[in-house]
Order: sequence, then C-alpha cells, then structure tokens
Amino acid sequence: MTDAEQREAARQFINRWKQGGDEKQQCHPYWIELLQNVLGIENPTGYIRFEKSVKLPEGDGKVHTRYIDGYIPDIQVLIEQKGSKHPLDEKELQSGGEMLTPYEQAKRYNDNLPLSEKARWIVTCNFTEIWVYDMDTSVPEPDKINLLELPDKCKKLDFLVKKDVKELSHEMEVSIKAGDLVGLIYDAFRKQYGIPEKAPKEESDDDKAKREHKLRSLNALCVRLVFLLYAEDAGIFERDQFDEYMRQFSVHDSRRALIDLFKVLDTPIDDRDEYLEDDLAAFPYVNGGLFADESIEIPQFNEEIRKLLLEDASEGFDWRDISPTIFGAVFESTLNPETRRAGGMHYTSIENIHKVIDPLFLDDLKAEFEEIKAIAVQKTKRQRLIAFQDKLASLTFLDPACGSGNFLTESYLSLRRLENRVIQELTGGQIALGTEQHNPIKVSIQQFYGIEINDFAVTVAKTALWIAESQMLEETKAILYGFNDDFLPLKTYVNITEGNALRIDWNDVIPKERLSYIMGNPPFHGFTFMTNDQKKEVQSIFPGVKNLDYVCCWYKKASDYITGTNIDVSFVSTNSIVQGETVGRFWKFMKGDIINFAYRTFIWDSEANNKAHVHCIIIGFSKHSKVHKYIFENNNRVEAHNINYYLLDGENIIVQSRNKPLCDVPKMIYGNKPADGGNLIIEDKDLADFIKRDPNSKQFIKPLLGSTEYINNKKRWCLWLVGASPAEIKKCPLVMERIQKCKEKRESSIAAGIRKFALTPALFANVR
Repeated sequence: MTDAEQREAARQFINRWKQGGDEKQQCHPYWIELLQNVLGIENPTGYIRFEKSVKLPEGDGKVHTRYIDGYIPDIQVLIEQKGSKHPLDEKELQSGGEMLTPYEQAKRYNDNLPLSEKARWIVTCNFTEIWVYDMDTSVPEPDKINLLELPDKCKKLDFLVKKDVKELSHEMEVSIKAGDLVGLIYDAFRKQYGIPEKAPKEESDDDKAKREHKLRSLNALCVRLVFLLYAEDAGIFERDQFDEYMRQFSVHDSRRALIDLFKVLDTPIDDRDEYLEDDLAAFPYVNGGLFADESIEIPQFNEEIRKLLLEDASEGFDWRDISPTIFGAVFESTLNPETRRAGGMHYTSIENIHKVIDPLFLDDLKAEFEEIKAIAVQKTKRQRLIAFQDKLASLTFLDPACGSGNFLTESYLSLRRLENRVIQELTGGQIALGTEQHNPIKVSIQQFYGIEINDFAVTVAKTALWIAESQMLEETKAILYGFNDDFLPLKTYVNITEGNALRIDWNDVIPKERLSYIMGNPPFHGFTFMTNDQKKEVQSIFPGVKNLDYVCCWYKKASDYITGTNIDVSFVSTNSIVQGETVGRFWKFMKGDIINFAYRTFIWDSEANNKAHVHCIIIGFSKHSKVHKYIFENNNRVEAHNINYYLLDGENIIVQSRNKPLCDVPKMIYGNKPADGGNLIIEDKDLADFIKRDPNSKQFIKPLLGSTEYINNKKRWCLWLVGASPAEIKKCPLVMERIQKCKEKRESSIAAGIRKFALTPALFANVR
C-alpha cells in the first residue's frame, strides 16, 4: 500500500466512523476495518483476538473472569474500547466497585496477565479518539490521535502491524539525544585537557599518572555537568539557574566560575561565606559527595565548550525526562569501542532488565499487592498494606557487576512505583486534614548495593540513583495531594563499592544475612578475549579448569556467598555456559544450586550508540527450590518440573566430552576460523548488492558453512582469498576495503593471538 493509498483509505475510514459507534456492537468491525483497510493486514480476524479472558481478584474476595476487548498477540497490544460518548479520561464504575479510567481498566487487565502476555502497548479508543500508551516508559503518557487526523498520523499506528517500530518513546528519545550531547561535551573538554585518544606506547610513570588523573577529572566533570543540567530542568534548582549563572561570565572567566560553583554546592548553607555573591548564595546545598573532590582538574573553556554547554545542552535541551536507567548508556557513548570491549560492557535495555528482575522478585510482589487490594475488610486490608510497604522497604539488592547502575536503578524505580500504588491505596490520594505531615515514602536507594571496578561508572551509578530518587519523589507528590518534601540535600550514598568483585568479599559490601536478591549482567569475555589478569582470576576460582568464560566467576562467587541463605540470584550470561563441554567443566562447581527460572537463547540488544548484539541466556537460581519453575523462550513461558544445566525440562544429567569417537570416523580438530570482526563474511541478503557494487569480487566469494548454517540450512558467504593474486584483489575496491577493516580489527584486539594475524588480513586466521 502506497502512502497515497493509505491516506485515501484513512479518509474513507473517517467517513464511515465519524459519527462514532457503540462499544458492544461495533468494536469488532471498527478494528477489523482499521487493521485491514488502513493498515493493510490481510487476515485481521486471525490477527486480532476479541474478548480475551483474564481473571481478576475483585471486591468480594473472589476471582472473576473478565474480557479484554481486543488483544494482538504477535506484538502484545491490549485494546480497551469505549463508546463514542465516553471520554477517554473519564472514570467509570467497574463490577468490582472501583472507579477507573479506560487506561486504568486496561492496566488492571494487563497486570493480571501472565508475564509472557503482558502488553508492550495499551490502546484506549472511543471510535473518535485513539490514545496509545507505550508501556516501556516509566510513566506511560497517552499519544493522542483524533479520528479526523488519521490521514496524517497513520504512521503513529505502525506499531499495530510491526514488531520493530522505529519510533522511540519520548523518554528513550530524550536519553539518546542526551547521550549525543554528552559525547560532544566530553570530546571538547578532552581536547582542552590534552588527553590523547590512545595512551602513548612509551610513557613514563609520572606521565601515565598525570594522564589518568586528567581522565578521571574529565569523567567527574561530565557527571557533575549532567547533574546540573538535569537539576535546573527538573525543579531541583530554580529554572535555568545554572544557565543564568554561567552566562554572565566570559569564556576566560568560565573556568573560575565553575570552580566557585562546585565549592558552593558542596558547602552547607550555614557554613558559607556571609559575603558570597547573591547568585552563588542562591544555589542549594547538594551534598552526597558529588561535588566534594576538589582535586579534579578543570581546564580553560573555549568558545566551542561555552556554546555546547549553554546553547545546546542548557537552553536547547530539556533534561527533565531523561531516563535514569538509560543514564549509563548516555555516558557509554563517550567511551570508545576498545574501552567498552575491554570492560565487557553491554548496556541493557529496560525491557531486558525486566526479563531479569520480573521473575526474580517483581512479579511476586505485584501479585501480592493485587491480592491485598482484593481484601474486602478495610481494617484488614489497611494492616496488610502497611505490612507490605514495610516489606518493600526491607528488601535489599546487590549487583556485583553494576556498571553504570541500570539494574539497580530500574529495580529501585519499579519498587518505588509499587510503593506509590500502596501509598495511593492507604491515603486515597491526599494527606488527612489535621494531621502532622510526615514522609510516607519508606523505600530508599540505601537498599541497593553494587560492586564496580570502573571509578567513572561508580560515579554515574550513584548519580543515576539520585536522579531516579528525584523523579519518584515527584511522582509521589503527583498522587498525594498536600505532600511536599525537598529533594536536596542529597543523602550520602555509599552502597556502591569501587573494586574488583572477584577479589573482594561480598560480605564486606553487605553481609549475606541482610541481602534478599542478587542480579546483574557480569562481563561476557570468552577465554580468547581475557587479559592475563582475568585468566588468573578464573584460575583462582576454578583451579585447573581451562576455557571457562569470565562470567562463570560471578556464578561461583554468588553460589558460595548464598550458601545457607534464601537469597535468589539472576544473571545474564552468554549462552556458552549451557552448551557443549562448558556444561561439564562449569556446573560441577555449582554445588546445591537449583535453577528456578531461565530464558533460553535470545539477542541481548543495547540502547546505546554502537550497539552490542550478544546471544544471551538468563538464569535464576538459589539454594532452595521454588514451587513453580519457568522456562521462557520466544515470548512464551512454560512451567517446568526441573530445569537442568542445558535449560531443558529434564534431569540434571551432564554430557561429558570424549577424546575418541564412538565409531570409526576421522577426528575433527578445528575448522576455518575467520577472527575478522565479520569483515571477510558476506550475509546472504547482502550478496547481490556486494557483487553489483564490485563485480570483480565474484571470483573470490565462496559459500561459508558453519554449524549454524549446516543445522538451519542457511546460506552465508565469505571472501576466500587463499592463493589470490594481489593484482586481481586490487581491482576489487570493496574487497580491499574489507581487508583493511579486518586488519584494523585484528590490530585492536586485546588478544595477542589475534593481533598477530593482522599481518595477513586477507586470510582467515586459521585455514584448514
């Protein structure tokens, strides 16, 4: 369907439905026509499910079956349809006695669906308006489409027919733009510091210490500036307070002005110079250690930095809606790919974080809350709600490879949102008259602990949690009329420990008797890409065992730590730990550990620039067996009797490796290994275009057959240049380009065994 055809179809749809419709009688034809005529779905009746059943706990203490108006399982869209006389922001009496808006009604249905069926999008509709809620945002706000606007806004409904909608949520879009700005500011300041992009090959100890101090200063400066930019937009400071303060200074004076500001922000009001200038004195006391380190260097400004900071980042951008969970990603864009690879960092999308934390603890907590809400006796219900809120405030969490804190931050946000629902139930949305105002919030960022080896990431993680705390305070104010509490000064946050998680005792971070859950995304290094120090760490934890991935160390440390406790653990890992010989080498060390849930192999996507695509699994384990065990695969959840080390429902049997074949066949040792960063490989979908752009290359393109291609009957191709004439290769510009990229990739590898193959970049690393 062309754009013109779709616009015409939309106009005809408007003529058909502009008078509105009846919720019961016309819901089905409305959505079938929209999907088929306007959005081009050939078989809409097989695509959308009407009257999908869902079981709800209601006011009489019983569970009742209710029906969702529309549900699209392929893309997990939940539709709540109302009649044309029903405004979409108007509450309506429900069968359980509650007054709910259409969205609240749909949200209630969604909260009671199994995890595998929960909506990615919620749509409310009254025939003349369609409101779309992106459930991947912290506080979903409706994107409103009036029926008369449909010809111009058809693209906004693309998510109804596409799994890979390119339009980002507002929160995600803001965060990614923020990342781009931070990258520009970082690069501009790096030049002023005089920090080289790569460390010099021959560098004295003094020069190395100076360079590393400047780099730490640069990282700390960027974190501070982001906090200031966020604070003036989010209401922590006065609106534009930082911007107006800095604008009065010339480029020459800006460095001194910033140093003065950092000093003031770290000084309590009563301890400040009584003759301080008014504009500086007006800033609040921040505390928390964010501005405490006076040893960081701040370079001179130039015109580029002043423009980036004041015009682009302050005046030209609103930081208020930045996602604190994506806070790590916006800083990851300032790190070069080699640094990211060396640290094993793979930034995690919010959706993937929930694959870890939902089955670990959040699903159970939400179910418990809904059970309490259904209690009919108000006194009992209130007592249970208070006890439940105390329970939320008592839970503690550890991420022993926390990076920039996205698991901790999203867990905190999820717990606080649940607490806000408890506060709403307890207060009815307002503080009782005649009572002394108290802070109803009990959940704290002090419940969240982390271990991280990178000092920059530690600072980012702390700041992300502060931003999350600020945003959740505003959400509590929004639901509780009459409650007002100051965010500043920050509480000193000491629960993220800078150090090597494999070399420190986790009990020194938090005693295991006080911990509830461990989760995270430890480094993914395979044996080939580990540094010598990392290989030594693996050997210290797995003596005498070879070829284990780095991530296995976190499993073993966690297994030892949780012995004798009820702590539950959930880690993201490369799928290698549940495949092949690794299973036998690794799992024999996991004594008494029981897998309670698992995600089989899926692609772990990043939301940062320069995305990392890794094939991962998630394993939830503990020393105790849960009543219900679940295996997740392709958005489906299946209950299992026992989850074994291959993530199958079966007995804990390990297939051992053998050195001799079962029958008389040639021994397989090793195949052709590219080690090329993908540069000598051509995907089947790209083959025709490659040959079209470089016709002479056809003679060098051969079929590539590996295990994946063999098992799944897939086609793949490679540049096979064994014995090729250099003169002939030079006639192929795309081939030459690929060879150069292969050379650069091998040269930049941290593995010496790979770097040596940079001398022969036209050939696979191993040719058999």
